[in-house]
Amino acid sequence: MAKSLRLSEKWFRRGLWLVSLVFASFLIGLGGTLVGDLPRVEAPLQLDDFLDRPAAEALRAEVRAAGTAEEQAQAALEQAQLQRSKARSESQAAHESFNNWIATRSATQQAEHNPEVVQRTQGLDALKVRERQAQQAVEAQQQAALDARQAAAAARQRLGQLEAAGYESMRAAQRKVEMRVFLYRLALTLPLLVVAGWLFAKKRKSTWWPFVWGFIFFALFAFFVELVPYLPSYGGYVRSIVGIVVTVLVGRYAILALNRYLERQRQAEALPDAQRREELSYDVALARLDKGVCPGCERPVDLKNTAIDFCPHCGIGLFDRCGACSTRKSAFARFCHACGTAAAPAGGA
Repeated sequence: MAKSLRLSEKWFRRGLWLVSLVFASFLIGLGGTLVGDLPRVEAPLQLDDFLDRPAAEALRAEVRAAGTAEEQAQAALEQAQLQRSKARSESQAAHESFNNWIATRSATQQAEHNPEVVQRTQGLDALKVRERQAQQAVEAQQQAALDARQAAAAARQRLGQLEAAGYESMRAAQRKVEMRVFLYRLALTLPLLVVAGWLFAKKRKSTWWPFVWGFIFFALFAFFVELVPYLPSYGGYVRSIVGIVVTVLVGRYAILALNRYLERQRQAEALPDAQRREELSYDVALARLDKGVCPGCERPVDLKNTAIDFCPHCGIGLFDRCGACSTRKSAFARFCHACGTAAAPAGGA
């Protein structure tokens, strides 16, 4: 059909298609913003909304207190371990010093009664007592730290059980919110698709066709791009069912359209040749001839064969002779390409 258009008309049509795409892009931007903001219609869900708040606050306070006690017990344990290490090192140093002193001193025959030996031995005993006391302090702090850890773990477990039940209720409520938001999106996009279908059927060839096609592109994008990703899954059942329904509807429309087209073609092919050529649009006829098909039945025809003047499939006239110069020309041409004489009306031909 492009070869049958005037040069300026071609560029005007290209510009109008650009207008259609730009119009669709702005509509898509507006629709995307609106669809993206739809979740804000619902209030955001929080875990505390699904918990026994007094019990939850008490457990959280208990967890915080147990955590603080655990930290304090751990700090005290580290201090006790440091004191034990210090007492142990002092005891070992004193014991080594005593052994060296015993080995190097000049022992008397009554060394066991030597006052200095007794004094040093008592000093070693005192250090051992301090070491044992430090060990006992470490053991006591270890027990306190263990009790604090167990208390904190028990409190966290009780809080976790309470929050787990809350999370389950929250997930159920979230699913309901998602379903409502999906229904909002569906209520927004489905009417657009219905309007787009009506415009396609009734107005796609009207004067305002660029805006019609822009709205159709927008509606298709809104439904199949903006809506489809938000379809609830439920194990894939919903998506599969929606796909089946859409496929059946599109397939049914295509089958009915094909049957209507074939019926129109059968009725048209039964009409006289002159009437058929008169009812064919000039631009449509030229577009089909450019594709190498018969303008009447759209079946392939060898138009370069000069011996063929009629379609061998439906019998419509493809070529005739100019009434002025007898030049062979297209039966659908309005003027003779050789002498410029206007073609005779279809009935007169």
